[in-house]
Amino acid sequence: MLILHHLELFHTDRGSKFKNQLIDQALKTFGIERSLSEKGTSYDNAVAEATFKTIKTEFIHGRSFPNQYELDLELFDYVHWFNNIRIHGSLDYLTPAEYKSMHL
Repeated sequence: MLILHHLELFHTDRGSKFKNQLIDQALKTFGIERSLSEKGTSYDNAVAEATFKTIKTEFIHGRSFPNQYELDLELFDYVHWFNNIRIHGSLDYLTPAEYKSMHL
């Protein structure tokens, strides 16, 4: 389920190639929070990877954006569509917003 709030995240697994001072320093500089999978749990990473694949194939593939502002606007529209309009077979053909409201 893709429900984003304005929060910058950098998601990785717990591999040592992603845990280094240079990446930590860059994330801190740009105010980006690190998101890590739970130790011994591959499901967190699988969900993040599936979400990024969907964004890349449905939203980004073959497109370019003239500036960050245009990217932000179009990504906001895409996330709204994804959460509130696009139905998902894995959610009994409901939107994520509908599914979430039914299962709270």
